[in-house]
Amino acid sequence: MLRRLLQEVKEYTVDSIMTPLYMLLEVAMEMLIPLLMARIIDDGVESGRLDVILSVGLAMLVAAGVGLFAGIMGGRYGARASAGFAKNLRKAMFRNIQTFSFSNIDKFSSASLITRLTTDVTNIQNSYQMVLRIGARAPASLIVAMTMSFYISPELARIYLEAAVILAATISCIVNVTRKIFDVVFKKYDALNASVEENVSGIRVVKAYVREAFETTKFHKAANDLYGMFIKAERLLVGMMPIMMGMVYACILLISWKGAHLIVGGSLTTGELVSLLAYCMNILMSLMMLSMIFVMLTMSAASAERISEVLQEVPTITNPENPVMEVPDGSVDFMHVDFAYDERSVEYSMTDVTLHIDPGETIGIIGGTGSSKTTLVNLISRLYDVKNGLVQVGGIDVRKYDIETLRSEVSVVLQNNVLFSGSILDNLRWGDPEASDEECIKACKQACADEFIERLPDGYDTYIEQGGTNVSGGQRQRLCIARALLKKPKVLILDDSTSAVDTATDAKIRKAFREEIPGTTKIIIAQRISSVQDADRIVVLEDGQIDGIGTHEELLATNEIYRDVYESQTGGGTADFDEGKEPEASTAPDAALQRGGVRYA
Repeated sequence: MLRRLLQEVKEYTVDSIMTPLYMLLEVAMEMLIPLLMARIIDDGVESGRLDVILSVGLAMLVAAGVGLFAGIMGGRYGARASAGFAKNLRKAMFRNIQTFSFSNIDKFSSASLITRLTTDVTNIQNSYQMVLRIGARAPASLIVAMTMSFYISPELARIYLEAAVILAATISCIVNVTRKIFDVVFKKYDALNASVEENVSGIRVVKAYVREAFETTKFHKAANDLYGMFIKAERLLVGMMPIMMGMVYACILLISWKGAHLIVGGSLTTGELVSLLAYCMNILMSLMMLSMIFVMLTMSAASAERISEVLQEVPTITNPENPVMEVPDGSVDFMHVDFAYDERSVEYSMTDVTLHIDPGETIGIIGGTGSSKTTLVNLISRLYDVKNGLVQVGGIDVRKYDIETLRSEVSVVLQNNVLFSGSILDNLRWGDPEASDEECIKACKQACADEFIERLPDGYDTYIEQGGTNVSGGQRQRLCIARALLKKPKVLILDDSTSAVDTATDAKIRKAFREEIPGTTKIIIAQRISSVQDADRIVVLEDGQIDGIGTHEELLATNEIYRDVYESQTGGGTADFDEGKEPEASTAPDAALQRGGVRYA
């Protein structure tokens, strides 16, 4: 895990090396100053030699100046190295996330990924800077100060050693307990971010149902849970400071008392005692800094694991060796396809699906919720891979294609219509970055989006808010269809992409498809029979299997599910056969149909 993270230091390796080197130089100057101070006292003050005081004092100023310069440079290099490391971590995580298949994405919530890209990386950044600076400075200062103390007076130095052992044991116990707490803390962060994300993205629904108080209570609970965990950890950590300071003062008292006896006995000079007291502070402050590092590393250990999970996640869908770089035509074949979202599942959500679609053919797909309509079309563009069987586009297994090539020729308008912040033209050119204004306008005409765009004050330069919140659902759908058409695909898939469009506009879109893109294979998932009844063939799905295939007239005559849905939507009845009753007339043309406990629309 650590090795993988450190690979992202990259171009900041020199900064990472220079930081501890400057810290060591700073330590060397700090350790020199107590020796010079002792010489001033013993050889200058007590002997009354002004020349010694001036020369040694000047040496102390030089040492302090060099130490100050080294500290500044160490801070500069450390900040650049840690900030660069964090930048590379975020880039590496985001780059890997972009390669994830849908099954990879299903493992992580969006709130969790945001926490990992922000809070977790910030923790790693702070820890890295602390390790580079204090991690080099504190141990070096501790070792040198301890060595000099034993050189001056082994008897007094043993006091430092005993204090250091006691402090190290105390810090170790506290750190082990707090690490377990911090492991839980970052899961609480995920819950907090999830609450915020859900509330902000669904703010219109929250207000429509007057659920502000409920959402506020839910957020407060998540925030209080996080607060409680931090307080629990901090209560343990703050205990280190009084223990540390108590140990410092105890050492000073013991050294002063015992040192005074040694001075009287003539085995220790006044200057040496002053030096020992200075080294005492260096040793204990070094231990305090090391404890800070341990605390920070404890906090960042959980973050490092969470970041590594993202970096080490292997995409389940990758390019094969020597991939096919061209899609011959828009034919689609499903050959005895089985599929399950969970690889460990023994039950399939789609079973033994076999279907052939000719190039340029228009196929309608209907079925109840959970009948695997979306799953079926996701397999065409290889957003998921089949478990058994084969999916072909242009007569070639989709797993043999270059992924970018395949998805460029199979254009999908998903159920969730997403627009991005930017102008209408910016959003349209997601389909083709090089598309001219004329091509964008033509695609919008085919998708019947030009009707409302031309009424906007800024036309095609109108700014779209993030998520397309400043346009209606039907307008978003039409813009997404136009965006897909700009790719000029061989296969166009509309996954319930006209559900928010009125029937007249829906008919215009279908007519434009027939006249403008006759050679493109069109697969339309819809809730309304009217959206698919003029398709070349219609596929009826139920429970992940094909229940019927045929034209509108053929299915009315042979397929009970299709006939029931049709009659429900045209006022022929409710098609509620659960109790064996005759269907009653329905006055709702778009009413859903219940059959066998499964909802159809």
